[in-house]
Amino acid sequence: MRPYIICHMVASIDGRIDCAMVDKISGNEYYTTLEKLNCPSSLEGRVTMEHYNAAPEPFVPATNTPVGKPSVHIAVQSDAYLVAVDTYGRLRWPAASIDGQPLLCIVSEKASEEYLETLRSQGISWIAIGKERIDLPQAMEILGDKFGVKRLAVLGGGHINGGFLEAGLIDEVSLLLAAGIDGRRGQTALFDGIADLKRAPVPLRLESVERLENGTVWLRYLV
Repeated sequence: MRPYIICHMVASIDGRIDCAMVDKISGNEYYTTLEKLNCPSSLEGRVTMEHYNAAPEPFVPATNTPVGKPSVHIAVQSDAYLVAVDTYGRLRWPAASIDGQPLLCIVSEKASEEYLETLRSQGISWIAIGKERIDLPQAMEILGDKFGVKRLAVLGGGHINGGFLEAGLIDEVSLLLAAGIDGRRGQTALFDGIADLKRAPVPLRLESVERLENGTVWLRYLV
């Protein structure tokens, strides 16, 4: 069984999520509310990980031989993982854990054998699944079955959120609406990147509304 998945995000009132922008219009509410969601494990995309956690320079394999098949490696069995989605295996890591949480990388089968061996040597777990891009439904099944993850907080970017939404993997949306407007052309939205322009909107059921500090509003929806 895959985990119960909550997308937890902070956005301006026009739905934009640029990290540098939302940092200016919100405080610590993002982290205090995340703790209340009871999700020991969290997942972030490549762009977010590059911004906050990964090493500055990307991983460049000497010989780019793809893995070419599904692969799972459990370096550490834990009650709480920090999961990184990195399709081609480009993120480099300064350590095997961040803030005490062991890393778990999800890549596609396009990632290089050399990259997975580097993860192995660092003591970092991985899931390699999906021929051309990551097979998110399969990855989430493995995350639940092999790694024992029961509840997972997905912490964006917009394209990762959009991919989870498109795959029907989001059970709940936890949205902090910060008191500010972005308005810049071309900025990523809360959910973004779905190519099917005829796709019907996903209906939500409002579960709760709470006013927080700094004029931020915490909205929780069930999908």
